[in-house]
Amino acid sequence: MSNVRVVSFGRRLTELAEARPDATVITLARQDGSEDTLSYAALERWSNRVARLLASRGLDTASTLCIGIYNSLEHYAAAYGAWKLGACTLPLSPRMPDIEFRGITGLLDRKLVIADRDDADLRKADITALRDGGPFADTALPDITAHPGKAIGSGGSTGRSKIIVDPNPWARQVGDMMLGAGVGMRPGQVQLVAGPLYHNSPFSWSHYGIFDAHHIVVMERFDAARAMDLIERHGVQFGFLAPTMMMRIVRLPGIDRRDFSSIESIFVTAAPCPAWLKQRWIELTAPEKVMEGYGSSENAGACLIRGDEWLQHPGSVGRPAGCELRILDEDFREVPQGEVGEIFFRPAAHPQPTYQYIGSAPARRTPDGFISVGDLGHVDAEGYLFLSDRRVDLIIRGGANIYPAEVEAALTEHPDIADAAVIGIPHDELGKTVHAIVEPRPGATVAEPALRAWMKQRLTAYKLPESYEFMESLPRDQSGKIRRSQLARERETLKVAS
Repeated sequence: MSNVRVVSFGRRLTELAEARPDATVITLARQDGSEDTLSYAALERWSNRVARLLASRGLDTASTLCIGIYNSLEHYAAAYGAWKLGACTLPLSPRMPDIEFRGITGLLDRKLVIADRDDADLRKADITALRDGGPFADTALPDITAHPGKAIGSGGSTGRSKIIVDPNPWARQVGDMMLGAGVGMRPGQVQLVAGPLYHNSPFSWSHYGIFDAHHIVVMERFDAARAMDLIERHGVQFGFLAPTMMMRIVRLPGIDRRDFSSIESIFVTAAPCPAWLKQRWIELTAPEKVMEGYGSSENAGACLIRGDEWLQHPGSVGRPAGCELRILDEDFREVPQGEVGEIFFRPAAHPQPTYQYIGSAPARRTPDGFISVGDLGHVDAEGYLFLSDRRVDLIIRGGANIYPAEVEAALTEHPDIADAAVIGIPHDELGKTVHAIVEPRPGATVAEPALRAWMKQRLTAYKLPESYEFMESLPRDQSGKIRRSQLARERETLKVAS
């Protein structure tokens, strides 16, 4: 007889509130240095009140709750309130320009919007008001599984708004860690949530953690020094970090003397992780504690690699986990081992869909069900995948292929550079030339001649940027990735002397 027990996310919170009512589920680390905590029982009561508020405004199983607020306890109360009604959730950046915010929310027929905006249906304060009471009952609601339960908004590489919907029921088997087991996640951990909740990874992993009885330590806003303090003070065991966050932490003064002993796994994804940065984190923790994942919001497939594997295959993002991988050319033919081609995954759930687009045509797909999201790469003899870049970002200079990620990795190795974006700009003879847009570390000054000398030591001549530009802050999209396409469009008329 099967012991499999699949539970909705809303019902799981109710169960945990009954089993461990006074245990802390969320610690909010505020920017001012203070902390605010919430128990499982308190989150359960609060989200039940919020659910009834949302129901009074028309939210139901056919609706989407758009959550456009910053990291907060209210963000979690709103999400669980929606799931208890069987509604879908769509986290959105509060900093998103009005035209983009309306572009994404306008794709939905039935929605309710929580945001501190003039045209929003509800504001954060409306959720705050229900934390300790109010006109709505806090008792448990009938169990409904949201189907779908999560969606992610995107400006898209073309600049057109789209929504990526996870079409699966928002429920899990209790005790089944799914992909989490492969990245060092286990029940009962202390998890650091350092990124903004409108990004897919922090939102998803923190809710997976709550499902598995985690104590999640949520940063109101990322700060490298504060993150390191939280790791030490709360004994953080698991956390997702984007490469930019990892860079800022390892560059803290005295980082070699800090205590990383509680860490069981740091999971890095969302952008290519430069080799020097991966090596530095391995030195600070241990090879088996640094995990990297490669995939997409479409859930078509994923690759995973642990630090000790990576040392044997430096630069790789791992081998397929629960999916099949092929490297194909334009005609869907497999390319020889070691040759760069387009990356295609076929998910284990095939032929069941792993995503649905609203506002965009489906991704490229082979007749036998392999899906591409536009990235380029190659595999070695043991099947380890190495990324090159996105097809749309490839720079062809005088017939030579240049992958921006490789140039960016060399730039970000510089101790005074926080991040960088590399794009191609038009050239009459060469087609495109390499242009580097650099974000210096706060308070740092980067001299262009010295930077050119630095790059000459790391890249062959044809890959070197012909021109440089410095920005205080690089623009990022809803998923936290640098808006290369926007930067390229804004610089289409830029010319470099032959």
